[in-house]
Amino acid sequence: MKYIIFALRPKQWIKNLFIFLPLIFGRMLFAFPNNLKTLAAFCLFSLGASAAYLLNDIIDVKKDRLHPTKRLRPIASGKVSVRDASIAALVLAALSITLSFMLDFYFGCIVVIYLIFNIIYSKVLKEIVIIDVFCIGAFFLLRIIAGAVVAGVEISHWIVIMTVLLALFLGFNKRRQELRLLESRAARFRNVLTRYNTYFIDQMIAVITSSIVVAYMLYTVDARTVAEFDTRGLMFSIPFVYYGIFRYLYLIHKIRRDGDPTRILLSDRPMQLNIALWIGVCIATIYFGL
Repeated sequence: MKYIIFALRPKQWIKNLFIFLPLIFGRMLFAFPNNLKTLAAFCLFSLGASAAYLLNDIIDVKKDRLHPTKRLRPIASGKVSVRDASIAALVLAALSITLSFMLDFYFGCIVVIYLIFNIIYSKVLKEIVIIDVFCIGAFFLLRIIAGAVVAGVEISHWIVIMTVLLALFLGFNKRRQELRLLESRAARFRNVLTRYNTYFIDQMIAVITSSIVVAYMLYTVDARTVAEFDTRGLMFSIPFVYYGIFRYLYLIHKIRRDGDPTRILLSDRPMQLNIALWIGVCIATIYFGL
């Protein structure tokens, strides 16, 4: 039971906030019961994600015990046994799947796909160079699809592009910081890190960073976007997106953060304020015609 509590910490749920994006940009934020269903989907998907985190910790327990920071996790540190963690994962997965199908059949299917995909990723895909980072993008895309299904909105091609690009950006930055932190010991913790080097990753990050800022700018001025929201006001959100990307890069290069987007979001006040302002501008534009 202690590990269930650990797995349900808010820190583990932040990535699942992407589920709300289709609701917000689909102009359904104040539409009942779509908004209530999305909130329920967020909670249920988070239960499934928590089960996936448990599974990953169980699979990687031996390597985590050698890691400078991951060795402090409950299983790796010995505070929670593998048996108890396995039971907790099964309970959370069963609850998530059962309640998800009760909420919406297609949403339930997405949760099942997400859990199966996590197993394949933990066992095989995370050790394949580049594919491991693309899998991170796929996980975020599943969150977006889940949000669109329960909100009853059509997924914009722009939101798909931006979600995948952002996930790749975060994924490559996290790999870079892992490589920098572990250095020559990388192979002891994750074999795939030996196939990367910081120069290659920096090239990938440069390409993706440029793609994100250009794609978002094009989205805000796209004729379909302007027609859908009946305003060009979404352009006012561009500076916040640029600042968020540049602030993240500043934190991992200058301040030497570990690249974990969740940890950075929870600890960096300027980043929190920037995201709040971006959301505020988007809502003001989409719903009140800024």
